[in-house]
Formats: sequence, C-alpha cells, structure tokens
Amino acid sequence: MKRDNLSLLQRSALVLDAFPGGTALTLAEVAARTGLPRSTTHRVLTGLVELGWLARTGGGFELGLGLFELGERVGLKYRLRSAALPFMQDLYAVTGQTVHLAIRDGLDAVYVEKIHGHAALPLPSQIGGRLPLTCTAVGKALLAPERPEVRAAALAAPARSYTGNSITDPARLARELEAVRRTGVAVEREESALGCCCVAAPVLQAGSPIAALSVSVPTAVFAPELLAPAVRTAALALGRALSKGPATEL
Repeated sequence: MKRDNLSLLQRSALVLDAFPGGTALTLAEVAARTGLPRSTTHRVLTGLVELGWLARTGGGFELGLGLFELGERVGLKYRLRSAALPFMQDLYAVTGQTVHLAIRDGLDAVYVEKIHGHAALPLPSQIGGRLPLTCTAVGKALLAPERPEVRAAALAAPARSYTGNSITDPARLARELEAVRRTGVAVEREESALGCCCVAAPVLQAGSPIAALSVSVPTAVFAPELLAPAVRTAALALGRALSKGPATEL
C-alpha cells in the first residue's frame, strides 16, 4: 500500500514501529524510517505525544509511558511473564548470565522478558524486540516443535543473515530443528551476534510450544553441555506451572 493511501491509524502504527526500544529519534529520523512526508510525520508525532504513547526528549521523541502501560495490559504477555520470572531468576542465579523469555509471532521470536547477566554482551535482543526464528536459539526452540506447515514456511522463507554464522541453508536448518526435537534444547553459536552463544529450550503445553527460555553467554566461556540441563529443566517446570493455572488459555 502506498504511503499516501494509509489511514491515520496505519500511519500512527508505522511511526510507533520505527522506534527501537530505549532510543530517541528526531523528526527527520522518523520521517526517513517511515517514508512519510515530514509534515505528516510531525502531525502523527504530535498526536501520539498528546496520547502519552510518545514523549518529547531533548530535540526528539521516545516511546512514552502510556504505551508501556497499554502494553502491560496484554493478558498473554502478563500471565506468561509473571509465571516465567521465578524460573528465569533461578536460571540467572545458577548461571549469572543473561536469560531470555520469547514467544513466536509469525516467523520471528519476540522477546517478552530479559534478565541481564554480569557479562556485557553485544546482544541484539531487547524486550519487545524481535529476531528471526532461524538465527536465534529461542527461535529454533520455538520452531522445532511447531506444526509441520509452520516449519515448512520458515524453511521456505528468504533467510536473514546477521553474522557469517547465521544459518541460511534450509537443509542445514532442517537438521538443526530435528536435533532440537531429539534433545529438547537449541544451540546458537554467534548466529545473531558475534561474541555471543546461547542455549534455549521450548516451553510446551499439550506438546505445542508457547514460549522459549534461553541463557546467553560469551563465546569464550560457552559450554552448552553444562547449560542445557538447567535450561531444559526450567522450561519443563514453567510448562507444568502454566498448565496448573489460568495461563492454560495462552
């Protein structure tokens, strides 16, 4: 659809989607990212500030508290995060490393919670951000137990590459997904960012993946055989906890 034919709601969504988490943008930067005319961008930004979904900061704009409050009302995200946090904290206590919780949206993994580890890692993940299923451990953990048609769609889609280690060959990815189904854990070796490796496990309900937990560590100290049991145990425990409560609606 041409930018000129977009409704106000679509333009507002386009502007909000231009903002990376925790980063302010100027009017010119938002216009460049969205492809909207500068005057249109200014009107949309002003309206979003009035709603509290954006806030002015210095010479630019950033995501506002109103948008955060709205996002916190999303039932699935709230229930899942609330149930997962104790298990994420246990993983962090055992490993001291960065712990992620992610869900699948289409062919992307969306990060819904993150506990930062002691090591300063150049991770591209951020809460509310997304990365391809195919080049992240959480993504492969989410994709492997999925229905065959979902896996087929991921294998057929154009592969996105973030580093020289990103898997772009469908046959190799298919083998990795088979290994995840066999072992219950997914491994990423510098596929989304150099210097970082990761182990993840799917959180299952009735055999279907609803989320994935992971631990990310510096490549120099990566020992998947040591991390895998803890990650797999936490994911299994979270799945059981969700099955006992209201989160069975997820």
